[in-house]
Amino acid sequence: MKTKCPKCKGIGSVVVDYKECDACGGTGYEDDAFDVGNHFKGVNNKAKAKFDLGAEQDVPCETCNGKGQVEVYGECPHCGGTGQINVCRDCGKLIDEKYDVCPDCEEKRKVEKMKHDEYIARQNQVRDVYILDSLCNMRDIDKDKLYKGKITRIERYGAFVTLNNNVWGLMRGDVSEYNVGDEVIVFITAIKSRENKIDLAPAYVDKYRLIRLTKSIPRTLIGKLEEKKGKIVRIDGEVQQIQQTSGPTIFIINDESGVTEIAAFDKAGERSYPEIELGDAVQVIGEVNEHGGKTQIESSSMAKLSEENTRKLRALIDDALNKRAEPEDVDFLVKSDVLNRLKPKMREAARKIRRAILDGRTILLRHHNDADGICAGVAMEKALIPLIEEINPSNDAQYYYFKRSPSKAPFYELEDVVKDLSFALEDQERHGQKLPLIVLLDNGSTEEDIVALMQAKIYDIEIVVIDHHSPGELLTKEIIDGEIVGATVAVDEFVDTHVNPYLVGGDSQLTAGALATEVAHIINPSVEGLIKHLPAVAALGDHAESGEVYQYLELAAEKGFSKDHLAQIAECVDFEAYFLRFMNGRGIMDTILAVDNLDKHEKMINALYKEYLKRVDTQLKAALPNIQKTQLENGIYFNLMDVEKYAHKFTFPAPGKTCGFVHDRIIRELGDDKPIVTLGHGPDFGVFRATDAVNEEYGFNVNDIVSNLAKKVPSAGIDGGGHECAGSIKYIEGLGEEVLSEIVKEIENMSKN
Repeated sequence: MKTKCPKCKGIGSVVVDYKECDACGGTGYEDDAFDVGNHFKGVNNKAKAKFDLGAEQDVPCETCNGKGQVEVYGECPHCGGTGQINVCRDCGKLIDEKYDVCPDCEEKRKVEKMKHDEYIARQNQVRDVYILDSLCNMRDIDKDKLYKGKITRIERYGAFVTLNNNVWGLMRGDVSEYNVGDEVIVFITAIKSRENKIDLAPAYVDKYRLIRLTKSIPRTLIGKLEEKKGKIVRIDGEVQQIQQTSGPTIFIINDESGVTEIAAFDKAGERSYPEIELGDAVQVIGEVNEHGGKTQIESSSMAKLSEENTRKLRALIDDALNKRAEPEDVDFLVKSDVLNRLKPKMREAARKIRRAILDGRTILLRHHNDADGICAGVAMEKALIPLIEEINPSNDAQYYYFKRSPSKAPFYELEDVVKDLSFALEDQERHGQKLPLIVLLDNGSTEEDIVALMQAKIYDIEIVVIDHHSPGELLTKEIIDGEIVGATVAVDEFVDTHVNPYLVGGDSQLTAGALATEVAHIINPSVEGLIKHLPAVAALGDHAESGEVYQYLELAAEKGFSKDHLAQIAECVDFEAYFLRFMNGRGIMDTILAVDNLDKHEKMINALYKEYLKRVDTQLKAALPNIQKTQLENGIYFNLMDVEKYAHKFTFPAPGKTCGFVHDRIIRELGDDKPIVTLGHGPDFGVFRATDAVNEEYGFNVNDIVSNLAKKVPSAGIDGGGHECAGSIKYIEGLGEEVLSEIVKEIENMSKN
């Protein structure tokens, strides 16, 4: 940068020597007399008198100013006579003309530019800003990090900023723009450990993300909390459930070792940590104590884990829970080739149910409302509830995480799925519960179930089916040594695990009650002694006959149950189920089935069975005289009865049961080896009962009849199905006579195999 030479003041020359003044000859005074009068011409005498000058005075030389010498000038050596020099723009140091700044300042400029570029880059990037949890102290802070705090006091020399109850500091400088209560982002300029204070400065960042900084303490597994009572611990886990009470917010958290409750309180009835949602992976720090007899953590802080830590934790939990969900390798209660072929699917069902319990999902259990379905439901209930209570910390766990509901129809109706989804979504919204695992017992296998199953699958709900109804056509088969060891059917598209004897070459004689009891035994082997008589009750209630049934009867006999008594239990279950309708009747059914309240079992059976016989007798007296009995030309004994006209309504037994009792009475008259079909019908429905003989000799199958009629009379809106020899059909009332006529034709046209 060009500037005036400081040596010559821009003149280009400087004094190099002195010489005698030529004007005064070195005297310093003018040689000629100086006329004072001429100088004061026009000045009054009074003013002139003030000057002490004589008429003649020595006057200084104007050339040398009285010095007697004058300067001799030469070229300025600093600027070379130009009057200008080239200096560094930053420090002013003399430099070569071809440069603008000196080397030192050039280096400084580079450093400053780097700092500026870094500053701009940092301004454009998302910065991490930390919030201290309540347990952090000065040992947990770092000068390289940004923190978020709150201004708690303002003085003329600065503002006091609180980072948490343990850490605070002074933000010095002009704080006129701040107010008490303002949140501010700061960085640390000095840490004064002895004084327990820090110096702060405001940090101006446009983009940032908040990260909760938790106390640096080692992780404790939930399974080890019993050993840590009264101590501060840190747990990392996944949120299973969030419950808002009138006081604290309760978070149910699980890790790879167990489940625990976290109590968090800000204000009564107000949601704590609203940023935490169901399924989040979190880090919790708090004190371990006891509430209601169970271990609980009072939270001091709770924060979401980073994406990377979340991924690692979930992988860890998933692997651990899969191992814990794996059921024990136990033997079946009876010997059965069908069960052996079904074993992989049964273990898979058991594994999924156990995993759902470990995941904190509700088990929503649906079963048919008859003896077989109820035995299946109760067996499963007795196996699951102890596991749920053992794993979950809540004292009301069995009510939160298990629901058993009967279904009137032997399939999963839309009415049922709408209720189940409604309650599940409401529980998710109100109580922060995960969507349930649906377990269908004694229903779920047929094409009639598909619409309901499809609706449940829209919400990605996992479904397990344990059923013995005919699932229809086998779409694929896996055959080994001439036996079916696996198959798929229509409903498998909407079911996660499907247990059904038909899928391995079996039939409906192995009841849902037996299958569910075996799966319950796999899930929780400790309940074997409690439930092992239930398959026999289910078999007698469903009139099943097979090698497995006889073995189950022997198991029940070991517990002191005779076949007659088991039959009475099955009949009492059906009787009580009629009046319970859509209630599960947990306590009552436990008493009837002799799985609880054993001291009341005999009294209950005696009381119910007498009333049962009385009502059946009353119904048969009305129905039997009005049966139209015919032996068709093909040899089938066909019995037709209008249960709408010739049976008592709105009482036990219902039309389906009435048809069964009438059929049983006719079998006693003719013999169970005869091909007998009984049809009880109303204005818009029919109920089939048939002997095994008509199925074996003529290929009678309720599902085939319903399917054929739906094609022949499409306008009748025909629907229905069931087992081969027991099922139902629905149709439009106005076409009832045409449908009945076609049913008769279907049976008449059957021929012996």
